[in-house]
Amino acid sequence: MNLASLRNKLGYQGALLALTVLITSAALAVASRATGPAIAAAEARDLQQSLSQVLPGTHDNDLLADTLTLPGPDGDLTVYRARREGKIEALVFQVVGNGYAGRIVCLMSVDRDGKILGVRVLKHAETPGLGDKIEPAKADWIHAFAGKFLGDPTPDKFAVKKDGGVFDQFAGATITPRAVVKAVKGGLEFYAREKGKLLDEPGE
Repeated sequence: MNLASLRNKLGYQGALLALTVLITSAALAVASRATGPAIAAAEARDLQQSLSQVLPGTHDNDLLADTLTLPGPDGDLTVYRARREGKIEALVFQVVGNGYAGRIVCLMSVDRDGKILGVRVLKHAETPGLGDKIEPAKADWIHAFAGKFLGDPTPDKFAVKKDGGVFDQFAGATITPRAVVKAVKGGLEFYAREKGKLLDEPGE
């Protein structure tokens, strides 16, 4: 094969590769536009379901449309505000703890007095049979936060019992509940610090 024919062959292969990449990119773009709205709708449904799990009672506004973003312990934090006849009655936001196997992402809600209404774990990679007791389907442990606030227990007692606090730890997996308790306590501290902004009452 002479040099000229080799160059022609290489040029043809390059053009064919470029055409293939172009067609593939176009197909991916079309698929993304087609599936994008469905994925967004599914994510919105999942988020709405998670919000309802930690927010007992009723509200008359769209939580997904009534949000506020403020600096939080782990970066910008989106807060969902539950209203009744225009008045903010409760707030829902994420908190994050560092567990045995990585980040534990929780969703928690508080009423306007700073009392916890509910906590649920959204994501974690803790050890099955040990750390996964933070899931309500595996144990009732996560429900122990309901009704608590920074005065009950006092901040120094807002910890697992092994650390002198009031919350149970798990046999063989203290790190996991400790991380969740610390994250929830941080959420209460965030609310206490930003209460005026969160409730649209800067004077508080």
